[in-house]
Amino acid sequence: MDHPITQAIRFLRDKEVAFVPHLYDYIEHGGMAESARQLGFDEHSIIKTLVFETNDKKPLIVLMHGDRQVSTKNLARQIGVKSVEPASPERATKFTGYQFGGTSPFGLRTQIPIYLEHTILELDRIYINGGKRGFLVEIDPKLIVETLQAKPVEVAI
Repeated sequence: MDHPITQAIRFLRDKEVAFVPHLYDYIEHGGMAESARQLGFDEHSIIKTLVFETNDKKPLIVLMHGDRQVSTKNLARQIGVKSVEPASPERATKFTGYQFGGTSPFGLRTQIPIYLEHTILELDRIYINGGKRGFLVEIDPKLIVETLQAKPVEVAI
């Protein structure tokens, strides 16, 4: 299957991480539900890459199930900061190097702490952004911990 060669794909190849590419028609504001519908995947196994900032304006990423939200209160408490809020699309792009809606945790512009909802590790396979809108990669979730040193948290609501 032909697929884009993004910074994320270069990263995965460099780390020799096995993945399966999945392309779909990106629809503005379609969200996880749209990609799940088009690809026939369960929204719970499609993982969002969410960019947040601490009260000190330090970026961090949370990987979350497509059908869940992040409790910023729980997140702040678990990572030991006063508060956490979503980064603006412009700030998220500046931190990651990716266009909003096409953010991947792989191949980031700068090193950013990455956290993942602990229940993601219970899934056999996950579908996560491959660095471009309309492009997911299917991988084993345990590889996220290994390749990105992602720390499990319990922040889903």
